[in-house]
Amino acid sequence: MYLDYYGLSEAPFSITPDPRFVYLSERHRDGLAHLLYGAGQGGAGGFVQLTGEVGTGKTTLCRLLLEQLPEKTRVALILNPRMSPVELLESICQELGIEHGEHGGSIKALTDRLNAFLLKAHADGERVVVIIDEAQNLAVDALEQVRLLTNLETATQKLMQIILLGQPELRDLLDREDLRQLAQRITARYPLTPLDAEESEAYVRHRLHVAGSERVPFTRLALRALHKRSGGVPRLINVIADRALVAGYARSLDNISERVVHEAADEALLGGQSRRRRLRYALVASLLLALAAAAWYWPRTPQPAAEAIASVPVAPAESPQQAFARLLAEASDLDAGAWRRYADLWGITIDEESLARLADCAGPANHPLNCFRANGPLTRIAALDRPVMLRLRREGGFASALLTALDEQRVTLFLGGESVTVPRGLLELHWLGDYRVLWRGTADLPPRLRLGDSGPGVLWLRERLALAEVQQGLDGKADALDLFDADLDRRLRRLQLRLGLLADGIAGPETQMALASYDPQGPRLARP
Repeated sequence: MYLDYYGLSEAPFSITPDPRFVYLSERHRDGLAHLLYGAGQGGAGGFVQLTGEVGTGKTTLCRLLLEQLPEKTRVALILNPRMSPVELLESICQELGIEHGEHGGSIKALTDRLNAFLLKAHADGERVVVIIDEAQNLAVDALEQVRLLTNLETATQKLMQIILLGQPELRDLLDREDLRQLAQRITARYPLTPLDAEESEAYVRHRLHVAGSERVPFTRLALRALHKRSGGVPRLINVIADRALVAGYARSLDNISERVVHEAADEALLGGQSRRRRLRYALVASLLLALAAAAWYWPRTPQPAAEAIASVPVAPAESPQQAFARLLAEASDLDAGAWRRYADLWGITIDEESLARLADCAGPANHPLNCFRANGPLTRIAALDRPVMLRLRREGGFASALLTALDEQRVTLFLGGESVTVPRGLLELHWLGDYRVLWRGTADLPPRLRLGDSGPGVLWLRERLALAEVQQGLDGKADALDLFDADLDRRLRRLQLRLGLLADGIAGPETQMALASYDPQGPRLARP
């Protein structure tokens, strides 16, 4: 009911795991990289363990993992692990399509059929991955059966990879003395933590942007309160934010304040925190009344009349915040001056046609630069370490602003023909998280490079990949081979995992842009 009022095309804070609304923080990217690494190990064996509190995004990462699994991967997904060892084996066989029929109920028969299936999959070059969600609910004997499954192996490698997803209680469960053998086989552990304050704000902005919003109806203090009351747990952010939007609509509020968020959180968190909050309010109110009464009855000493002092009025200097507001009002969506300044940083001159194509990220025209469009927080831009073009909302539309400098507290923007340095919080009030970044390729660089390709584009890929590997602490090597071979595919997938990209072994626009950021040539973000 609040969609039209806040200019939304759909509900932005539904708790259903719609992939269009997925926002990956740095911790979520690392967690997904661990899962992809574990699933891609094939016969390396060992368990991968991902733990996190309720609502932190484990199921979302599991869905993303299933969408990005390598080709020729067979998956058994167990969503309800409250079962006996026999039932667990039957469920795994059912998920993998193994007929067990009359063999149901016999652990030996089920294990034999599973082993035969794994050997055939290995001969066919297939990987088999078992994912157990809510693994903290596994019984001890079922966990022991899971451990025994890793004994299915050839002379050189394991035949099955097992991924355990669960709440923090899973870590406590695996610390038991009688499960030490299983704990020793866990080769990768990753705790998924809630979002920090900046990530929570970026999360809210991202979901509003996907839902069609052209502005953020939450004030800065409201966003901080939303993080504080939710603890950075995405599911709680969704619940509280949705209730706050309903309350804002019911009261005809254009901007949702900190107070509305606290009231929404009190309703969502079912009373306990609400009662404590009312008690704090009552105590503060009593103290203020006492202070007011004391001030009223305190003896007052008459003050002499101040002498009138003639002074010459001095016009106050314009503050950075005032300059930002003025420039934002004067700027335009397609700010030719900002885009030309951006091109100047790269040492090129662009004509009107090239300028329009750059602004639309429509591909190169009469210049060697590429443009990539993305969405993410300032922390991701800081890691990229390149100037980027931001699209800021303002009254009546949008404006382009070039981000040239960034630190933990401030940003410097080229906006409306001038440079201005303002607090990061002020920028984020007008920014929904989308940005465009320029990067330099070569004239003959194809849009995508993959296994089996050849030519100058592959040489460019090898050079940039070697630079990136060195800066990532890996053994980088650049050679003159212009063939995209299996070794290059492996190295590219490894780096994609480390960067939190889709590890598909394809050097598409996002991977090319990420690799180009390691090039020492070109402009870098300065410090304000």
